[in-house]
Amino acid sequence: MAISYTWDVSTVDTYPTKDSKSDVVHNVHWRLIATDDTNKDSEGNNWTADVYGSQAVDTSDLSSFTAFADLTASDVQGWVEAALGADEVTEMKAGLDANIAAKITPTSVTKTIG
Repeated sequence: MAISYTWDVSTVDTYPTKDSKSDVVHNVHWRLIATDDTNKDSEGNNWTADVYGSQAVDTSDLSSFTAFADLTASDVQGWVEAALGADEVTEMKAGLDANIAAKITPTSVTKTIG
């Protein structure tokens, strides 16, 4: 099972102005998506799982401020991963892996009697 991970960090909250800077990102709404590149469901789609949350961004020191128009998803992902910490990111990925494994080989299935 080869799993790839994709971050969606495209939605952010900003301060319109802070310390004479415009559109200062102070919160990121993120989603981490895991995709099994090997196994497919009965409809031929890759198995996926995701987790989401929001992460406050420290705005106390804007000396290395990047203008909103120049921000990249990679920049924002880096902020989120740094704030969460490597251990938390590793735990989330392990949880997503387990979620996909449970979808592929479920230990319980809900059925309707009809």
